[in-house]
This record gives sequence, structure tokens and C-alpha cells, in this order.
Amino acid sequence: MPGPSVAAALPSSAASTPASRKTSLAPERKYKCQFCNRAFSRSEHRSRHERSHTKERPFKCMKCRSTFVRRDLLLRHDRTVHAKDGGVPLHSDGKRRGGPKTPRAVSGSSKSSIAIDAAALEQLEASSDGIFDVETAAMLVADLHHKATAAARANSGHYDGDASMSFSQNSSAIMEPSVTYPNGAIGLPQWDGFMSQSEDVKAHSISSSASGTFEAQGANQLPPISAHNFNGLAPALQSMINSLPTSTVGTPTPQSPYLPHHAPAQAEASQSPAGFKIPQVNNDEDRIIVLDNIRGSDNLHSIPEGFQVPNQQCLNRYLSTYFSMFHHHLPFLHPASFEPTQVAPPLLLAVLSIGALYAFDQEQAYMLHIGSKVMVNQFLQNKENFSSRKCPLWTMQSSLLNMIFASWSGDPKGLEWACSIKSLLANMVSGNRYELKLRQEGREGRSPTRAEWVEDEGCRRTYYAVYIFFGLLTLTFNHTPAISFNEFEDLQLPSTESMWNLKVGNEGVWQDHLKATPSVTFMDAHDNLFQGETLIYSAFATRVMINALFLEVWYHKRSPEALQDVVTEYKLRLALETWEKSLVLCEPEVVTVPLSMPHKGHPLIFNAKAMFRNARARLEVDLKTVQEALRYHDSYEVAAAMSNARDRVKRSTEMIKVIQECYDCIETAVSQGVRWVARTSPTNWSIEHPLCGLDLMIILSLWLYRLEHDEEAATDEEMVMYNKVRQLFQKDLDRPYIEQLSSVVARLWGSMLNEVVVWGITRLMGESFRLHSQALVGYQDDIAASSSVSTPSMTSQGADEESVY
Repeated sequence: MPGPSVAAALPSSAASTPASRKTSLAPERKYKCQFCNRAFSRSEHRSRHERSHTKERPFKCMKCRSTFVRRDLLLRHDRTVHAKDGGVPLHSDGKRRGGPKTPRAVSGSSKSSIAIDAAALEQLEASSDGIFDVETAAMLVADLHHKATAAARANSGHYDGDASMSFSQNSSAIMEPSVTYPNGAIGLPQWDGFMSQSEDVKAHSISSSASGTFEAQGANQLPPISAHNFNGLAPALQSMINSLPTSTVGTPTPQSPYLPHHAPAQAEASQSPAGFKIPQVNNDEDRIIVLDNIRGSDNLHSIPEGFQVPNQQCLNRYLSTYFSMFHHHLPFLHPASFEPTQVAPPLLLAVLSIGALYAFDQEQAYMLHIGSKVMVNQFLQNKENFSSRKCPLWTMQSSLLNMIFASWSGDPKGLEWACSIKSLLANMVSGNRYELKLRQEGREGRSPTRAEWVEDEGCRRTYYAVYIFFGLLTLTFNHTPAISFNEFEDLQLPSTESMWNLKVGNEGVWQDHLKATPSVTFMDAHDNLFQGETLIYSAFATRVMINALFLEVWYHKRSPEALQDVVTEYKLRLALETWEKSLVLCEPEVVTVPLSMPHKGHPLIFNAKAMFRNARARLEVDLKTVQEALRYHDSYEVAAAMSNARDRVKRSTEMIKVIQECYDCIETAVSQGVRWVARTSPTNWSIEHPLCGLDLMIILSLWLYRLEHDEEAATDEEMVMYNKVRQLFQKDLDRPYIEQLSSVVARLWGSMLNEVVVWGITRLMGESFRLHSQALVGYQDDIAASSSVSTPSMTSQGADEESVY
């Protein structure tokens, strides 16, 4: 769907072009638009501009139903969307302009200049009708990124020139030279054989060119996009970049994940504003230690040939993106004690793999992920007299991160693997928790030292992180929970993030802070919620408790109808209301997490509210069939399940309350700007938001459909809510091809999920909503319902060089 224009937010200098620039780039503009007073130096630019008046889309994709205003957008669409589909790729017709152009060089720190075709600026101006909006800016920045990457690669050699830095030639491999990518996955190699025995693994080989090894990682590194990075740009481009809406989050880089543009990057090299120092690899000596640690742990030489440790710059980039973007949503690691040269290699690789995902380096992410999985599997298989009580904490943490990676990858085989070891991880949590209990009882009432508390708190946070992740598997795929809340009866809830990251040198002062920290057990909080009594606990504890309430709702709805008594449902509603009231009593966090989101508090509270809305909706509507279809990652099956759930959405007074929760979910995105949220939320918000929003958007679209098609007239209360939703999309409803509000909601939500992809499952859900929106209007062949529009594709498949990130 076309994104909202930000023309109103741009100063007049961004929309107007200085006379000096006009003279240098286009000496004579003799081709005038027949609809307005615009003039251009080339006839093709005039034709392109006139299509903004006529709405003509002459360039059609032969592989899908997408149409485009310009051929370069069609080529970009083919390269990004259909790159992994096979078939003959489209190629440019060559230089259609007469004679070579003299490029304009961009000054900066790069040794090689980046050429910007002068005509490209006029081309952008023609297509945007003189106004630079976010989508136009994204296309130009993507082109800059592509040229800068090419220039950097031309001047960079392999980091690991020394053969000693690579694994031996006898090491086994587990990927084919040519990797296939299933629909919906984010560049995910096939999962067959990932955890197979070494004799099966050795039957495969790997090609460094196809596997995405780490030899030239530095080439993908670009500085943040800000005004001081583009001193040599044309004035119009400089003005455009300065005028774009600002976000609290900058482009993540190894030096500065979230520093403001005006702050020197070197001044706060690895300091997170969230109150802790981001772990970093300090020099090449540390990197060699990391490599030696990996070699020492890989006793069977099972890690694939061609696997190489990223260079120092990339290691720090991945650590920065993990601890700046992912960690705050599930903070079970202790940043202060996470030392890359000392942490267990499988855990380090698991952290780096997720960091690489958030850096949009998918090829490297999967190689790191595979390495971590192989090493964890090797440790567990070769540990004599295996006991869940004796498993070190890093095995649980590594397994959890690997399961998160696989489950949300967008590949059903990844989910199958995660489910196959779910019981193993639950067993390790149970055994380790028992050891924690014995350890605490052995102190005989003595207060733990700081080191003992950090160890105990790290264990508790890991248990609860596993519990939350299993809850998301239940929410998304209707999987039976692997851990019951009874497992945590007398376990303390997690502390505040301030306490977890507290920097106090004196032990006595730290003990005073510990005594002032509220200590609430899981069962006490659980009982209080069902009794309608609020409690004060941390943001992480708030997230844990809504997970417990959601699972209670799930168990209630999955019970036989004879057991679904009114009393239990009343208690569940009371508990949910009490949880919502307790948010105002939540322990305040003195540190600020610099992620761009509408909620001013900690991201854990924002995420908890998403699950709260889903739990409220589940009490009224059960979309079990959709969740089961999601397991197999077929967008057509998922869309069919969505449409077939129409009769499950009733029209009642209680349903109005559920629709209000749905409205709150989508109103956040619409009020902040759909395209802006679509392009920033994947790296700032948790994966929990699209997962929890799935049910809500299905319910909302089907409820709107019933109001639009049922013979029964809508009540006053229903009409108020219908018009309230309609008001959100008034701009889109002005377009002639929009016929039904229900389809608008489904189409918009799907386009948001498809915009920028960190986790592959969001692409599956986005495509499913697109098909669902078509079903709601009778599968009309509407060009606007296509998954790709005339904006540049921002989704990354593999290591997409044209990603704006």
C-alpha cells in the first residue's frame, strides 16, 4: 500500500530546488508537463512525472501481478522479491542515455569515491512530483548503500588471509554448495541434516562463495546515515536527508549502536544508554582467543568447512545489535559479566547469530547459528552420565537462543527442530532449578554475596525466558506448553533491570540495594492476581505474569466444554484486570532503553501489553485452526484458515470490548505512520508484537466483514466502533479501489509485516494477510492488493546489498 507522505513535515527547502543546482544538473528544461507547470530536461523524465497524474503503471512483472511506474523499480522488485525463486532474472536495457555521464563524488572517510549519477536526482524529483517522501528517500539511500558496498568491496581483501585462521580441511560441512530458499524464509538454508551425525554430515561439502563465509565482512559495514556523512552530496539530497523524520534509534554500527548523530562515535565506543557497557572484542588478540576457544570446543571437527570467525569489526557490530536491539526484550544474559573471550563458545555464537540477523547479515547469521547448534549438540551427546541437574547454564541459554532463531526463521523445518528439543530444554530447566533450590537452602538464611546473587538471578532469568518463549510457541502454533507454572511455585520473580545492571563497587552498598529490592515469589504473585490484589514487581516480572495468565486462558479454552465453567472465566477476567491495574505500580526503571516505540517505559511492559490484548481476545475467540496452519508455513493454507474462521467471530457486547483491544493494537501503528512503523518496528519492537497481533487483526477484519455483509442491522454500539476504525483509514478509503474496510485492515497489516524482515515468520504472516484481504473482497484482481508496490523493496533475502540498513 502506498505510504503516507511526509511532505508536510519537510521544510520548504527540501521541496524546492536551488537555482544553482538546476543550472548544473539541467541547463535547459524544455519538456513541460501537460497537467502542471513542471519542466524537465529529458522527455522520459516528463513521461515518468506525468504518470503521477494519470496513475499509469506500464511496467508489469511477469512473475507476479505487480505493476510499477518505472522500469528501475521493476528491476529492483525482481532482484529482491524474486531473487530466490529461480528463473531468468531481468536485466537493465543498458544505458539509454546518450553518452557517458560524469559522476559526482561523495566526500567522506571512505578511500573510494561513490558516484551519484546527476540525472538520478532529477529522476527522483520527477517521480516524487518535487516532494521527497520517506519512500523516495529509502530508494535513494538503498542505491547509495549499494554503490558504497561495491566500492568498499573493491578495496578490501579477505580478512583471514592466513590459513591458520580457518578450520582444518578435514572438518565436516553441513550445507550444499547451492542453497535453496523456501518461500517465506529469510534466506534460510534447508534444515535437513543440521543436527545429523558426523558420518552423515561428511557427505556434504560447502562452497565459500555460496555459504556466505566471513572473509569480507568489513565490506558490509557502513557508517550511520546522517548529514555529516554526505558533505559532498547535491544540495537537494542534503536537504532531503536533513529533513527526514528523526528517530531515537540510529543505524546500528560497531562503534555506536544508538548514539545521536551529533555525538562523537569514539566518545562512547561501546556504552549503551541502557545502563550497561556493551560487551566488545577489544583487539585482534581477543579475536584469536575466541577462535581458539571455538576450536577447543569442537573436538569432533563438526563445524562446517569454510566457517570463519568474523573480523573484529563485525564481531563488535553483532554484539552491539544483539545487546541494543534484542537483549532488552528478553534480558536473561548479564552484560557486565559477558566477556567474549571467556564465555562458552556455543553461547557466543548464538548471540552473534541473532546480532547478525538484526544487522541484516542473514548468510552469516545462519553460519553462526549452525556452528552454535553443532557445538551444543556435540557437548550433550558426548557428556558421560548426562544429568539435567549438572548441565551448565550456558547450555540452556545457547539452546534457547538457537530455538528462538529457528522457530521464527520462517522455515517449517526450523520449527520442527525446535519442537524436537523442547522437552530437553524443559528438562534442563527443571534440573537446574532444583540445584538452585539446594544452593539457596545451603546458605541457611545468609544473604547471598554479589557474585552468588548474579549467578542465582541469571538462572532465574533464564528459566523465565524459556517459560516466555514456550508461551509464545503456544500462542503462535497452539503447541502444548512444555513448562507448567507449578514448576516455579517458590521461585523468586526477576529483579528490576536497574538492579540487574547495577554498578556499585562496594559490597556493603550493594547489599543495601539488595535489601531494598522487593522479593516476590511466582506463586504469591499468581495468587494475588486471582484474588484481585495488586503487587509491586519488576518489568520482567510483569512480562512473566502475563505469560502465566495467557497460558491459564489457553488451558481454559482447551478444556472440554463441560469444564469451561463460568466461575473460572470470571476469575480469569479478574486476574487480567488486576494485572492491568498493577502496571502503574510496576517498579520504575531508572535507566532508559533507547528503542523507538510509543511506550515510554521499559520494552518489557510494551511487550506485555501486546500479550495482554491477545489473552483478552482469546477469552472470546479461539482461532485454533489458524495457529495450527501456521505450523506448516503455507500462506495459502493460513489465509484459508483465516477466512474460514468467520463464524467464530460473534457479534455481542463482549465482542465490542475485544474489538477495542484490536483497535488499540492497530491505532498505535496508524497514528505514528504506517510506513514509518513498518520500517522501524522490526528492529525496535519485539517479535512478540506481530505474533500477538495476528489474532487481533484476524478478529478485527472478520468482525468488520460481518458488519458489512450480515443481514442483521448493526447496533448503535457497533456503528460507533465501526466508524471509529473507519476514521483511522479515511485517507485510504478515499481511493477508488478500496471497497471494504475489512479488506483495508487486512491489507495494511500484511503490508506492514512485509516491509522489513528480521524474522522470516513475519513475511509468512504478511503474505497470508494479503491473501486474506483478497478473500474478503472476493479475490478481485486488484493491483493495489499486490504484495509489492512501487516503493523500493526493503525486505532482505540473504545478504541484500540494497538494504537501507
